[in-house]
Amino acid sequence: MIEIENLCKSFTLHTQGGAVLPVLAGASLRVGPGECVALTGASGAGKSTLMRMIWGNYRAQTGRLVVDGLDLVRATPREIIALRRERMGYVSQFLRVVPRVPTRRVVADPLLATGAPEDEAFARAEALLTRLNIPERLWSLSPTTFSGGEQQRVNIARGFAHPFPVLLLDEPTASLDPVNRAVVLELISEAKARGAAILGIFHDEAARATVADREIDVTGFTPARAA
Repeated sequence: MIEIENLCKSFTLHTQGGAVLPVLAGASLRVGPGECVALTGASGAGKSTLMRMIWGNYRAQTGRLVVDGLDLVRATPREIIALRRERMGYVSQFLRVVPRVPTRRVVADPLLATGAPEDEAFARAEALLTRLNIPERLWSLSPTTFSGGEQQRVNIARGFAHPFPVLLLDEPTASLDPVNRAVVLELISEAKARGAAILGIFHDEAARATVADREIDVTGFTPARAA
């Protein structure tokens, strides 16, 4: 589902005389259906950069990056948008939504975007919001007014609303209380059981040990240590 071979990425710092900053070199990994792989490594090692490359925000200079059959190194923007809409979900650390859109709609949107009937989409949204302990009185309000923990849970509900074949998770249990942390780990386990390929960053070691089948240290992909 996710296949990466010899992926390289550098940034050109135009505000610093065009200096080139190598970030990743020779990155290679594979995540199969029903598998959760955790990216590890010190801060600045390139975990988030690799995730953003898979999401399509950053382009690689060289290498191969295939997600559910689409090579993102050569894909058009239209193809990447379609991949995100239909086949790849991303739970980031921060909720980014249009202001004044009700929480219930925010969570249902990934399903509505794929043509799901409204009643089914909203029923799924309500079930996830209930499971993640977002009070029903908040469902008609914009999540931009919520606390950080509530926003994170809305973000998780949105990410798990549609049964994406591929899921990217960036610190999904960060700052959650034990009850909601357990719910998120259950959702990840359920996604694995239905065959989703999951790549995640988990600084929560206990959470990582619970759901991850393998760990990959991205320090091995930093240019200083690339072969």
